[in-house]
Order: sequence, then structure tokens, then C-alpha cells
Amino acid sequence: MRDFQAVSAAQALAQRHQYQRIIDVRSPSEYLLDCFPGAVSHCVLDDEQRVRIGTLNKQVSPFEAKRVGAALVARNIAAMLEHGLHDLNRQDKVLVYCWRGGNRSASLGTILARIGYPVEVIEGGYKAYRKAVVEAISARAPALSYKVLVGRTGSGKSLLLQAMAAQGAQVLDLEALARHKGSVLGLAPGDVQPSQKKFESLLWEQLSGFDPARPVHVESESRKIGQCQVPEALIEAMRASPCIDIVADIDTRVALLKAEYPHFMQEGSSLFGRLDALLSLHGHERIDAWKAQAQAGDWDGFVRSLLEEHYDPAYDRSITRNFKRHASAQRQTLSLAQGEMVEQALPVAIRDCATALLALP
Repeated sequence: MRDFQAVSAAQALAQRHQYQRIIDVRSPSEYLLDCFPGAVSHCVLDDEQRVRIGTLNKQVSPFEAKRVGAALVARNIAAMLEHGLHDLNRQDKVLVYCWRGGNRSASLGTILARIGYPVEVIEGGYKAYRKAVVEAISARAPALSYKVLVGRTGSGKSLLLQAMAAQGAQVLDLEALARHKGSVLGLAPGDVQPSQKKFESLLWEQLSGFDPARPVHVESESRKIGQCQVPEALIEAMRASPCIDIVADIDTRVALLKAEYPHFMQEGSSLFGRLDALLSLHGHERIDAWKAQAQAGDWDGFVRSLLEEHYDPAYDRSITRNFKRHASAQRQTLSLAQGEMVEQALPVAIRDCATALLALP
């Protein structure tokens, strides 16, 4: 007889702040791909053990798999109680889940409940949680009002979002969630994007925290940010929203991009690999010319040419096609005087522009 309380994924999400501990008992690799917001990993079977039990189930018998698995689960839960969960207080409310709400979560849930902790287990486990998140995003995204920052590459939109957030605005920074700047050069060397599932979990956390009575400021994005796909309900809501066009002259944009991508100026090999991805669009002659500029250290010329010959035409086509209210957009100018040091002038220019954006009706 179980003593824990079963709870739906939707209920668990709605009351997630009431739990003092949220425990993901899946294997570490499952946890890394995505998890319930705020969950900590305490696996009852690690990756190697899970493979072993699965093999026994297929090659020997379900009974043998359960017999061996039960011993492993018992030992892992014992270690968990002695170490990972030793600091749980008697009154702490605990939420537990596994992949489908089966034996793994029931094992820990039953033991914790028998000890005396108030325990809830998600019915349907992580699989039900994923379904609830997808449905919640589809319902929540169209219910919010957006102001979309549009503007050519290098016009400082991401920096402006950060400055607006610092001034108390509601900001949805999709590129920060996706860990990608949304272009061929958008993934920083050594960085890794979240899985699509993790991206959507992070997105749901953001959307659920916004006040519907206030606008949400967001940057114009394509459907894909690197390998992360923006959910349909959100991209459609953004594209139907009023736009604010950030206008920056070419010198300002060159300076901003040089400040934003210093790693490419320090490590040319990673840059050249990214440029090769544009061969089908621009051909060897233009790609080789860009590489020659970079090798010669002509970074101003390289960035200017890349903007004018690649980014600007692509962006102009995309924004005209996808953001129908761009033509009626309000406009705000961001500029740096020629000769100014970016490190000194940029924070002030961004702050002042962000203030002006928030003053717009």
C-alpha cells in the first residue's frame, strides 16, 4: 500500500513553489536533457544500471530484471537517505517523479512517505510533465502582449533587452535561453545549446512569471535559434505584435559586433569553419575574400562587408516577410560617435536608449 499522494503534472507545475524538495529519480543522462523546474537529481538507477536492467528484461525475463533492479534501487535509496537527502526536515513537502510515474518514483515515494515526509508523485512522470509544458506554452504565449525589437544585425537588440530588464521591464531573451545568438556565428566556441525539451522548460518558466497586464519586450527571431525551435504559438504571437525598430549606423554596428565576438578575432580557425557554412550562398570567391580580410587583421572591413553583403539583405527580407507590423514600427536610434571607445561609451548609449524605449507608448 502506497502512502504518497499522486498529483497531476499540471497541478505540480501550478504549485511548484510549495515544494521544499523536487526529486528527479531518473538516470543522470535523462536529467541532463531536461527536468522539472527546480528539480535535483537523485537517481534510483544510474545510466549503467538502467541499461543492465533493460538488458535483463529483454534477454532473461521481466522477473529477473525486477529482482536485480529492486536490490539496486534499495541500495541507492539507502545511500540517498544517508547522504543526499539527510538534510530533509520532517515538514518538508517533497515532489518525486521518474520517466512515466512507475516503479522508480513509487519506490522512493513510498519509502519517504513511510518515514513520515509529506510526499507527492507526478502521475505519468516526466512524460506527463512534458505534455503539460507544451500545452501551457501554447496557452500562455498568445495571452501575453509583446513589443518586438527589430533592427539589423549589430544594432544592439540583445544588449538593449538586458538594459531594459535592469530597469524593471518584462523581458524575454530567447537567445539567452537558447545559448545562441541566432546566426551562423551565434554559438560561442565551447558552448553547448540546451536540448529542445530543456529550452521549452526554460521558456515556460519565463512565460509563467510574466504579468499579463504589462508588455513583454522581446527581440525579433527566426523560428530556429541555432538548433532550438521557438514554439509555434509564441512565434506567431510575436509576429503579430507591434514593433520598435532599432536604427544604428554601420560604424556603430561594426563596433558593437567586434565587442560582442572577440573570440573570433582571437581564434581565426573557428571563424573560418563558420564562414564555410555560407559557401552555398556566397561562393568561394567571396568567402575567400572574407577570410583574407580576417587573416590580415582588417576586422572593421571584414565585419562591414559581412554585414552589408550577407546579414543585411537576409535580415531585410526576413523582417519584411514575417513581421507584418514592421512598416508601422516606432523607431529609436542607437549610435556611438566615431572615435569613441566602445568600452566607455557603449554602456551609457545602451542605458539611454533603453530608457527611451521604455518611455514609448
